[in-house]
Amino acid sequence: MFTIILIMLSGMIAGYLLRRCLFGRLGRVITMLIWTLLFLLGLEVGSNERIVQGLATLGLEAVLIALAGTLGSVTAAWGLWRVTRREDEAGEVSPATDVQQSEPLFGALKGSLVIIAFFVLGVVVALTGWMAMDAGLAERINDFSFYVLATLMACVGASIGSDPQILKNFRALNPRLVLLPLCTILGTLVATAMVSIVLSHRSLTDCLAVGSGFAYYSLSSIFITEYRGAELGTIALLSNISRELLTLLAAPLFVRWFGPLSPISAGGATTMDTTLPVIARTCGNKWVVVSIFHGFVVDFSVPFLVTLWCSL
Repeated sequence: MFTIILIMLSGMIAGYLLRRCLFGRLGRVITMLIWTLLFLLGLEVGSNERIVQGLATLGLEAVLIALAGTLGSVTAAWGLWRVTRREDEAGEVSPATDVQQSEPLFGALKGSLVIIAFFVLGVVVALTGWMAMDAGLAERINDFSFYVLATLMACVGASIGSDPQILKNFRALNPRLVLLPLCTILGTLVATAMVSIVLSHRSLTDCLAVGSGFAYYSLSSIFITEYRGAELGTIALLSNISRELLTLLAAPLFVRWFGPLSPISAGGATTMDTTLPVIARTCGNKWVVVSIFHGFVVDFSVPFLVTLWCSL
């Protein structure tokens, strides 16, 4: 986590020093790196027997919890956005938001459709056995994914550092935006608690524990598996992967319907790393600092909240 942040900060410094050369030239590189990461994530999902076997019986529960948690968080973020926008003396929406609102629906979804195509391609490659996914190859893919992510974050940092408006935009942010992580946590917990009414065979604390992963699927599923067993751990894994994918794919629609804070809230604990590039692209660089702060706070809350609900 801290390594990625340091890499991004280094990219910001490099971007500032090379701002006359880099400004406006990194967008295509960032997009291709995102495609690569989604393909690698597809490989990871398709080669994980635990995920594949759980898709048929547990996938629906996982998706339902993911959708509820995401909807609850973006609704809370929308409420915060309405309050902060009213208090803003300028009363303006960020330029990136204006673009998304005026863009045709297919145009807003086009980038997301390409992203999901790369993810599906990775899943298909893994499931069809086109690549012999032994333990050694899986480890090499994980290492390569980290290097791609590190390169992506360096490029995102350079893009931010080379933007002459970023400091000015950051100074204009409403201080109430520090409440965004709390909105994400409370919105998710309220919505996932309501899911326990529909999933009568799951306890309230089961649903709250899964929702408290906030897209941090690796750590949360490990904790839940240890406390509540492999079945709920698989649901947690699928649900939090689904939330991360939903953020990556639907970020343009979240901006259009719920405002620029909503993709940040939807991304949960991932907004300072894997979903940050998509947030920067759809919401604008103005919101990157908010996204990093949000991701850090929510990420920090995951082990405490998950273990709390599992121990009750």
